[in-house]
Amino acid sequence: MFSGMIAAVGRLRAARASGGGMRLEVEWPGEVGSFVGGESVAVNGACLTVAAAGPGWFAADASPETLRRTTLGKLRTGSPVNLERALRLSDRLGGHLVLGHVDGVSRVSAVRPAGAFTVMRLALPAALAAEVAEKGSIAIDGVSLTVSALGVDWFEVALIPATIEATTLGGRRPGDEVNLETDVIAKYVRRAAGGSRPGLSTLLGAFGDATD
Repeated sequence: MFSGMIAAVGRLRAARASGGGMRLEVEWPGEVGSFVGGESVAVNGACLTVAAAGPGWFAADASPETLRRTTLGKLRTGSPVNLERALRLSDRLGGHLVLGHVDGVSRVSAVRPAGAFTVMRLALPAALAAEVAEKGSIAIDGVSLTVSALGVDWFEVALIPATIEATTLGGRRPGDEVNLETDVIAKYVRRAAGGSRPGLSTLLGAFGDATD
């Protein structure tokens, strides 16, 4: 479990094919305590399990399912990544409850300045549309954000200066792909209401409500 409050921006130092998936080695900058094998770390919002570690770095395996659902398989040596260690029960929940289970990939469609802030517009996959609400929470590359505007096939978030400086989102440009995780509460509400996520054919269709 995570909060979407990024602890550091690290870099991918190596990636290699492993068992049909990929082993990622990630550098964690600055002071960081020892990693324990088996602990969870969110890398660009995807929860990974530490398989090996050393001073200032850890390695984790991304399964074929993780590579299919996220952007991790497209990372290259030197790519910056948002990092967050799993929450302790005593930690402050500064963002929202983030599971690290990426629901899908979106594409940045527009980035525009708004004073000291930046407004980012992203494509909204039809399969996730019923789980996204204006003023609701969403995680983008692991960053906890609030949906500031919502359309049929798009949504916007407003990035504050601290987020721009402390995460990779400040460097995102139109056309970039990012990982999305919708609010876990919205998932269960949708399920309780009798809804289910559309299949692949519906991904190409129009927006549907929670009882599709």
